[in-house]
Amino acid sequence: MLKIAHHPIYAHPLPEGHRFPMQKYELLPTQLLYEGTCDAHNFFNPEVADDSLVKAVHTQAYIDDLNNLTLDKKAARKIGFPLSKALVKRELIITDGTIKASEFALKYGIAMNIAGGTHHAYSDRGEAFCLYNDQAIGARYIQAHYNIKKILIVDLDVHQGNGTAEIFSHDSDVFTFSMHGAGNYPFKKEQSDLDIALPNGTDDKTYLNTLKKTLPKLIEDHQPEFIYYLCGVDILATDKLGKLSCTIQGCAERDRFVLQTCKDAKIPVMCSMGGGYSPDIKTIINAHANTFRLAQDLFF
Repeated sequence: MLKIAHHPIYAHPLPEGHRFPMQKYELLPTQLLYEGTCDAHNFFNPEVADDSLVKAVHTQAYIDDLNNLTLDKKAARKIGFPLSKALVKRELIITDGTIKASEFALKYGIAMNIAGGTHHAYSDRGEAFCLYNDQAIGARYIQAHYNIKKILIVDLDVHQGNGTAEIFSHDSDVFTFSMHGAGNYPFKKEQSDLDIALPNGTDDKTYLNTLKKTLPKLIEDHQPEFIYYLCGVDILATDKLGKLSCTIQGCAERDRFVLQTCKDAKIPVMCSMGGGYSPDIKTIINAHANTFRLAQDLFF
């Protein structure tokens, strides 16, 4: 059974400028239920992750500053959201969603987080709407609690996973792969184990050819026991923050290739949704829903 972390806490009010990006977390599960891709049994509601799990990735000083709302003003501005107890709680629920989805992926082969993909969170600071790095925490969790050592993080959001790269920069057991827009944020990028920076305007053909040449070789060379997939849909040509030129069909083919590759290799995969900022919310929902449709078709 496909298990999906749902986050009703996203219904909490946000300042006007921050509401639109959050709508997809409420609308996506509604769409999946409406069209019959999923039913209520597919969803689970995460809880608040314990700080003891978070500190496997993040420094105690940073955790304390978030819990006590004592981040200095410059650090808080980099996050982009007004810092509040509700925001910190929401990030901990996202994190628990990824931790539990990682366990479900070990059981069923794949599991999803409606939210997550907070790859701009460093070990000691947050950036760009990311406080805690959910997939990094998930990776540390399954390493500590299951017989898992080698992990591959496949980050196909249009933005480089700079926080993830920093967190695992000295860890040979976690291989970080980021394929992103060269002209996109962050403008000062960190060094992943493998970075592929695509030029502005990259189309479906170039994008997919590059991915198909790269991912199987990474799996062959690294021999991961678990894969985290960050499947942002901000690679679309319509995206307000992205600079690539992929279509809905190309984005779906990307997801099909990644998920099929994981299944064929018998490697569990946990998916976090990542970014998506097209002006028409229907475009965002359809692009994200394709990932879930494919997961059901390919695995179940």
